[in-house]
Amino acid sequence: MGNFLSTRLFRVGDTQVTVSSLLIALAIIAASLLLSRLARNFIADRLLGRTRIAIGTRYAIGRVIGYLILFLGVLLALQPLGVNATTLAVFGGALGIGLGFGLQDIVKNFVAGLVILLERPIQVGDSIELGEVVGDVTEIRARATVVRTNDDIHLIVPNSKFISEMVVNRSFGQRRVRYKVPIVVASGSDPARVEEALLAAAGRSENVLPDPPPSVEFREFGEAGLKFDLLCWTSKLLHSAGSFRSELNHLVYEALAARGIALPSTQLDVRLRSGMEGAAEPTWEVADGERRDRGASQERR
Repeated sequence: MGNFLSTRLFRVGDTQVTVSSLLIALAIIAASLLLSRLARNFIADRLLGRTRIAIGTRYAIGRVIGYLILFLGVLLALQPLGVNATTLAVFGGALGIGLGFGLQDIVKNFVAGLVILLERPIQVGDSIELGEVVGDVTEIRARATVVRTNDDIHLIVPNSKFISEMVVNRSFGQRRVRYKVPIVVASGSDPARVEEALLAAAGRSENVLPDPPPSVEFREFGEAGLKFDLLCWTSKLLHSAGSFRSELNHLVYEALAARGIALPSTQLDVRLRSGMEGAAEPTWEVADGERRDRGASQERR
């Protein structure tokens, strides 16, 4: 067994690499990976979990410390292999050549991940919009970020997307967002009573923040009726705009119905001109589904 561990494999500079030195290096790297993960979870969940630091900040601190431990572990693992400053310079040159042949995306995403962790434009727990993707940030990895949509689908998004493209962060600064709910009522409605009904409906929702208070805007006179916007702030349904608007729509309908405020109904005015030769007589559909000829009904009269 001792002879096997002393078997020479290759030479790095003036150092002869043996089986034992290679196993030691691999063991140091494995231990560094395990230690970095344990330290990351311990710092983010236990050590800083008792403080008032935001979850995204705790996650970023844990990640950076984990990367530092892994980096130091790799440097330590290179010592038994005889890797010195000159060897590292040669390795850096080889790495530069590798970057030119296809590792640009990996390095770009890794650097973007470090920028995200240090600059924190997005954090774990934030509700974001990236293009057509809407969801919550659940994990920021070295190469990609995991985003969970409202359908509980996890998307793996490269970190460079968050640096090079526009990202809507609904949770940036404060975990609250304002949603706009459009409302249309009949043209003859009293705007003051409509505003009263909309504010009363917003006050009945537990998901609407009292501060800032909800507000109503009389937007315009539309063809179908009067158009209003109900503006409400929420901190509970940041990632569920559809559910929030659905709840408010139910409450608004009940408030309008209780006050006798009618919703607009579609009306179609049809004008018929006589004296057109060769034109077919118009017909229409009555309530029971029977089609009746307008000209024939006039003759019977």
